[in-house]
Amino acid sequence: MIPLSVLDLSPIPEGSEAGQALRNSADLARHAEGLGYQRFWMAEHHNMPGIASAATAVALAHVGAATSTIRIGAGGIMLPNHAPLMVAEQFGTLAALHPGRVDLGLGRAPGSDQRAAVAIRRNLAGDVEDFPRDVMELMAYFEPAQPGQALRAVPGEGLDVPVWILGSSTYGAQLAAALGLPYAFASHFAPDQMRQAMAIYRERFKPSARLSKPHVMLGVNIFAAPTDAEARFLFTSLQQSFLNLRRGRPGKLPAPVEDMESRLDPHGRAMLEHSLACSIVGGPETVRRGLQEFVAETGADELMVTAAMHDHEARKRSFSILAGLHQELAAAA
Repeated sequence: MIPLSVLDLSPIPEGSEAGQALRNSADLARHAEGLGYQRFWMAEHHNMPGIASAATAVALAHVGAATSTIRIGAGGIMLPNHAPLMVAEQFGTLAALHPGRVDLGLGRAPGSDQRAAVAIRRNLAGDVEDFPRDVMELMAYFEPAQPGQALRAVPGEGLDVPVWILGSSTYGAQLAAALGLPYAFASHFAPDQMRQAMAIYRERFKPSARLSKPHVMLGVNIFAAPTDAEARFLFTSLQQSFLNLRRGRPGKLPAPVEDMESRLDPHGRAMLEHSLACSIVGGPETVRRGLQEFVAETGADELMVTAAMHDHEARKRSFSILAGLHQELAAAA
């Protein structure tokens, strides 16, 4: 059975605040570490009232201090928002504090709306060619310093920080293949080009000093509970959040509701079915079957599991149920 990892956006539930969300993230990371999950990644989002992981490197330092063995990383850093040297220094610092545990996933999207992107970058100048150049510049800062090198990342130089390319289209797949880097696809909210991107990445992959063969990680929403009915109830928080975001009303993560179907018009229902198609929601047997089918159908090398639940203890329980199923499937395999 392929490895499972965790993607946490540090959701801020209605009735709570960012500090508690970040404490919940550290608690979830400790929990996931004890259950055997491979990685715990956090993602950069801005101007989102329901997401506390905007300062991703700072949030990861908090999580890293609360854990000891699980890999921590960014899924991802939106590189157009940052100077590559600054990112190298931030993740070099994390790698110096937590040796052998830090991943750096890089994305091309802004991770925000256009107003926030302008506020972060001060302008939106540039073209698509900037991203590959910035990725290569950033990776160079992690190489050992050369005699007479004038510009250095300290901490950062000479440290082992695996770089991943993130994407929700074929663009990232082509870049990851050309550079010989691992690739993570955001199928948990943008599944449209998942299979096409995977095929391009694997067909065009060029082995590198960083990676000898292609490695694809897919995002998937998994909401596990003792029963199918409870899992579907918990899932309504994410459904409401997506609807609010697509309607231009982003907010904190809503509490689950019993009457979700009655709140959906045909357009909203179609949007959710499409955007959240890579979701497995149910009791243990439903999740077991869904997990097996998803892995068999996609051929993924690793899954990055996310579960934005309003109740923190229910979220921890979901990852516990999933870990147990994963162990059973691994033993059977």
